[in-house]
Amino acid sequence: MTRLGVNIDHVATLRQARGVKYPDPITAAALVEMAGADGIVVHLREDRRHIQDRDVHILSETVKTKLNLEMAATPEMVKIALEAEPHMVTLVPEKRRELTTEGGLNVVGNKGALEKTIAQLKDSGIVVSLFIDPNSKQIEASKEVGANFVELHTGHYCDATTKDEEDKEYKNLLDAVGIAFDLDLGINAGHGLNYFNVRRVAEINEIEELSIGHSIVARGVLVGLDRAVRDMIELIK
Repeated sequence: MTRLGVNIDHVATLRQARGVKYPDPITAAALVEMAGADGIVVHLREDRRHIQDRDVHILSETVKTKLNLEMAATPEMVKIALEAEPHMVTLVPEKRRELTTEGGLNVVGNKGALEKTIAQLKDSGIVVSLFIDPNSKQIEASKEVGANFVELHTGHYCDATTKDEEDKEYKNLLDAVGIAFDLDLGINAGHGLNYFNVRRVAEINEIEELSIGHSIVARGVLVGLDRAVRDMIELIK
């Protein structure tokens, strides 16, 4: 059964927009867990546009399910992760001016540096996932550098504007899942998933967890966070 990890970054986005102390992502995480989510996801960006260091450290102490920390593979972020000790770290590419993560990590072109970072995290007992495009070479490289999981980028599937395009991207996901499964990698997926496109991805049995944030927080603004999470769980489970 597919699990749900809820990304609460945009609760922090709302807080940072006014430079105040509310809404607090710590409170949001507790509400999300009580609604039945299987984990909490946060992305600590280098520019600190939403989640702050304080949030990561408190969440690492208070999350009852599991905490997945998304971050760039930089010495600063590795230091924070080693201090906070989340259950999982998902290494992602990061550009300063992007609205959201635009694509998967280039594992093939950064094997040496990633191998060192992954070893540091795993030595501290942290499970490591790499956010990658559904591409065979990137999946194989992820195995070679020692990742425990891959999180397949579902953005191209979600952005499809025609049924044919969607079917093509869905097949790419299926093929990627098959390759990762054969390599004995854990498989997560996320990016752009919402209440209208998630069901098809959730039907892929080998995917262990979906990481979904913006659509849940956006729905939560209108109907409440508890109901927004429960509605998503109903769709994927």
